Amino acid sequence: MTTSATEKIKFDENGLVPVVAQDKDTGDVLTLAYANEEAVEKTLETGEAHFYSRSRKELWRKGATSGNTQKVLEVRLDCDGDAVLYRVEPHGPACHTGERTCFFTTLAGDGVGVAASDEHPGFGVMVERLAGVIAERHRDMPEGSYTASLFERGTGRLAQKVGEEAVEVVIAALTDDRIAEESADLVYHLLVLLEDRGVGVEDVAKVLSDRHG
Repeated sequence: MTTSATEKIKFDENGLVPVVAQDKDTGDVLTLAYANEEAVEKTLETGEAHFYSRSRKELWRKGATSGNTQKVLEVRLDCDGDAVLYRVEPHGPACHTGERTCFFTTLAGDGVGVAASDEHPGFGVMVERLAGVIAERHRDMPEGSYTASLFERGTGRLAQKVGEEAVEVVIAALTDDRIAEESADLVYHLLVLLEDRGVGVEDVAKVLSDRHG
């Protein structure tokens, strides 16, 4: 595609168009943002999702600060020409909260209620959220952070730590009722190791989908 494709877009009176970012593999809607002509052109030119911040009034590239980028594989225009779809390959959570998608709040549907207020979110939600926090700790390396200290130990020590936590799960399964707690420790340390190795939870999810989807 070339930048001439933007001529087909009907930007509003502020020079903006709503953009939906969709996971190319799952079809999930990840986020809704806005783009001006420059943002769309940058997206087409670089293959990385670019948007326009209405609050900061500036162009921004998804993941420029968080590292959670979106590789754009296809750009589509709706039938009226006034909305754009980015079909993307996400690298990390789409939402600034650490959620995989910005649309994690349920207003109506099965089990009507607001998911964000649930006392105990689902396992997948927690894994995505935790992975996002771990990625931030890795990027910022705040002083006094246990997660940051794990990264400082190196991959070898991290891998060893995961092995130790796995043994704890085995022991808990055979001797007491702390298997949930020990499993939580294992998942956390495994996520740290994956982040250290540059492997996202979406990469693991894709393997599982290929095997069992």
